[in-house]
Amino acid sequence: MELDFDAETPLQDFVTVPPGVYLCRVAEVREGNTRAGDERWSLRLVVCEGEHNGRQAAWDNLVFSARGLGRVRRVLAALGLRTQGKVRVSPRDLEGRQAFVEVRPGEWKDQTGTTVRRNEVPYDGYRPVNGWPDEPRNALRRDPDPEEDDPEADGGNGLGL
Repeated sequence: MELDFDAETPLQDFVTVPPGVYLCRVAEVREGNTRAGDERWSLRLVVCEGEHNGRQAAWDNLVFSARGLGRVRRVLAALGLRTQGKVRVSPRDLEGRQAFVEVRPGEWKDQTGTTVRRNEVPYDGYRPVNGWPDEPRNALRRDPDPEEDDPEADGGNGLGL
């Protein structure tokens, strides 16, 4: 057998759950700054139910810059925090809160050329547990209850009677 270890591409794989939408809780918030000097909170998101309960879904960042405030507002709203007017919020206010979070693998090369894989959350990857006000019921669930979506389950009148 001939092996070429120099041809091996170094890989660090931190993907812990498959791509999908999970009910997650904010398990930890770490404060820091971006290279540009903007305040950044890193959120550790942990799955709260199902097959992957207790596993880390992803780390995600909230950047408190003029460009990042739209996403910050969206994430805070999904977590059930106030997002109108002047609001005072601390990292502790986020810890323990839940939302549906979409995760997908992201991949990049670091400074050494090593390929790094981690789950990431897209810009609009957060949804409140009870949904946005204009979303249909169960739009967020990965595996909705089939009886809730079956018009025959309630006698076909759509009223649950």
